Amino acid sequence: MHIVLKKEIDSFIDYLKKQRNYSDYTINNYYKDLIDYSLFLDNNNLKYDEMDYKKCVEYLRYLDEKDLKKTSISRKLSSLRTFYKYLVLNDKCKNNPFMLVSSPKKEKRIPKFINYENIEEIFNYPDIKTPEGQREKVILEILYSSGVRVSELVSIKLKDIDFGEKTILICGKGNKERVVSFGEYAYDILNTYINDGRKELLGDINSDYLIVGHNKECLTTRRIEQIIDTIIKHTSIKLNITPHVFRHTFATHLLDQGCDLIVVQELLGHTSLSSTEIYTHISNEQIRNVYLNSHPRSKRNLK
Repeated sequence: MHIVLKKEIDSFIDYLKKQRNYSDYTINNYYKDLIDYSLFLDNNNLKYDEMDYKKCVEYLRYLDEKDLKKTSISRKLSSLRTFYKYLVLNDKCKNNPFMLVSSPKKEKRIPKFINYENIEEIFNYPDIKTPEGQREKVILEILYSSGVRVSELVSIKLKDIDFGEKTILICGKGNKERVVSFGEYAYDILNTYINDGRKELLGDINSDYLIVGHNKECLTTRRIEQIIDTIIKHTSIKLNITPHVFRHTFATHLLDQGCDLIVVQELLGHTSLSSTEIYTHISNEQIRNVYLNSHPRSKRNLK
């Protein structure tokens, strides 16, 4: 990688971290996308500040040849648009060539979510007599009852929780704040965990964070993923359930029960309604219930 480009990438990453307050996960994706871009430039003897539309199209072909998913290509192009925008604003580049390149059309997929029966099985696994079990139950309850991202979950501090209103102040993408709610189940386990298991896990360590580890101030998003993975392996569920699937499930179940789309948008922290509209699919359970209650020959008439 050319030394000047490396300097600009490092400066950009520092900007995302310190000024935009992006999560480690997001920053890592930006960094990987820019490193991949720098390899393309090196292999083609190109300079980052001499890119134009034609050369950007060559990069797009390069991505196509790698047989990447359309979503991955779109993310890489988005990363480069943001990077060049930063360069232009800091007089490191004259224009943003990637603004002229359109992202590939996204495939429309129904978000993966957990059905009601499997949710019960998952929530019955943690042993709340142990500190780890209490923490696992809190993780599950917060993810499902509030729809927060895993990066937002690990950033929750005790001071962010309002037990009177049953709400949590969340700092989301782009440092935007929103308030999410939680229910009675989450309320009960939160109290138990904070007054019991959390203290035992921390030992002599002080922490402002809600989700902590053994003598650790807070857990990483990767550790949360591992905890979820372990829980799922101890159930009969064969699907790949990630923390983000709980977010999909939160939105799907709210809409299933008649919640307004605009309200779900606010709870998820989406800036655009189109991001929320992917959840307007109807779950198979809901379809079956409507059928059983509506079709004249779905049940026998008992006289």
